[in-house]
Amino acid sequence: MQAGSVSGCTALSKLYPVIGIVGSAGAYGRWLARFFYERMGLETIGHDPVDVESLSREELIRRSDVLIFSAPIRQTEQLIREYAQLADGKEVGQLWLDVTSIKAAPVAAMLESKAEVVGLHPMSAPPKAPTLRGRTMVVCEARLDTWREWFAKLRRELDAQYFDATPEHHDQVMALVQAMVHAAHLAQAGVLREYAPALGDLSALLPFRTAAFEMDVAVLSRILSLNPAVYEDIQFVNPYSAPVIDALLRQLSALRDQLGRGDEAARGEFREHFFARNRAALGLQALADGNYGYERVSYLLADFNDPVTLGVRLTLEKPGSLRNLLHVFENHGIDIASLHSSRTPTGVVHFRFGFNSGVDVHALNEAIAEVERNGIGTRMDD
Repeated sequence: MQAGSVSGCTALSKLYPVIGIVGSAGAYGRWLARFFYERMGLETIGHDPVDVESLSREELIRRSDVLIFSAPIRQTEQLIREYAQLADGKEVGQLWLDVTSIKAAPVAAMLESKAEVVGLHPMSAPPKAPTLRGRTMVVCEARLDTWREWFAKLRRELDAQYFDATPEHHDQVMALVQAMVHAAHLAQAGVLREYAPALGDLSALLPFRTAAFEMDVAVLSRILSLNPAVYEDIQFVNPYSAPVIDALLRQLSALRDQLGRGDEAARGEFREHFFARNRAALGLQALADGNYGYERVSYLLADFNDPVTLGVRLTLEKPGSLRNLLHVFENHGIDIASLHSSRTPTGVVHFRFGFNSGVDVHALNEAIAEVERNGIGTRMDD
């Protein structure tokens, strides 16, 4: 493939563009590089200050047809402006994208270039899966013309659930969807820390769990397990975060005031303020859908607590492979309590079987031995 000094201008480069990634050594940069190479068969190049073997910024601009900014939130706006100054017109014909959690400032900075511009926000950390199937991607289309057909192909290949928005609306919504949610769970983690000396850590509390508590623990555990700089920037860089946190504090203060009074009038205010008004404002259908989603997740969590579990990776992923596996269990008289497609912590897809405590473990071991002996699948830790 040829990439001239002015990228993105030929029909060939629109079909097979060179993908340049700013921040190629970061988590999303690495995921994007794998996606474009393995899923779309495209050459991918990059620059990252921590990778001494990566290209210079000037070389990256010169060789790229599509340039993607995948950098820390706090750095992205200034970084884009620096690239626009370095490009100095050589970006004509290119497509510039960013995958930042804040959209208004990065998109405005990209529009200072002469490239076509789309802001993207994948609403998850880099997945273990090869695509974004089942995950949301917010799209802020700012200047898109000659790259429209290729961008439509990119959307199909990413296989996300897309929602189009303006950059400003995106940032306002993210203050609710991200900043408020993260703040609430970080505050919960702080309360759990304060009470740990008296009541124990999470391992001591989880035996008393409700489904709601288990879900909250899963969310705060996820947050605390990832890069704190990401969550810091979501709070500090989004200009709409502070007003939303103020609103959250007002609601908690109202509840605390009602608890402090503790009389029947306070209880009435509680029912009116936190239930009647919120039900009316949020909508009965949306609440019914959300409640059903909660029930689905709670059933899933219950399945994950089956007393006996087994993970099996199919040798061949083709029609009939799962049926062959289930047939072995049937022949050995084994009842299955639950079955889910799952992933190991390293991202390997497998089927996770749950069994009741009365399952014949000897028969189960014989069944899995037959599965492996006949080349149907391999036993795995789930």
